[in-house]
Amino acid sequence: MPDPSPAPRRPGEDTAALVARLVDEVTRRLALETALPPTELADRADESRRHALLRLRVLTDVKQAVRHLEDQAAHAAAASGAGYPEIGQAVSMSRQGARRRWPGLLTNGTTDPIHHPPHRST
Repeated sequence: MPDPSPAPRRPGEDTAALVARLVDEVTRRLALETALPPTELADRADESRRHALLRLRVLTDVKQAVRHLEDQAAHAAAASGAGYPEIGQAVSMSRQGARRRWPGLLTNGTTDPIHHPPHRST
C-alpha cells in the first residue's frame, strides 16, 4: 500500500507559492483600481502589457519591502545573540556573505564591531 503522506518539500516552497499568490492578488486589485475604460484600451495586447508592467512594479515594491524586513530581522537576530554563521545559514549564505550583507551588525553597543582579544597561551 502506498504511503499517503505528502512528499517532503524544500524549505521555502510553500512560502514562495504564497508570495506569488499574494503578488497576483495585489496586482489584480491595483489593476481594478486603475482600470481604463474599454474604449481607451486599443486591444488585448495593450491590456496584457499594462498588466505585466503593473505586476513588475508590484514585484519591485515587494522586493524592496522584503529587503527592509530582512535587515530588521537580521538586527533582531544579532540583538538576540545570533552570530554571522547563524544569520548566514538562515538566509542560505555563508558567514562571510552575511558579514558583507550586514557589516558591523554584531557590535558591542557602540559603532565598533566586536573584537575579541587574541588568545594567549601560558
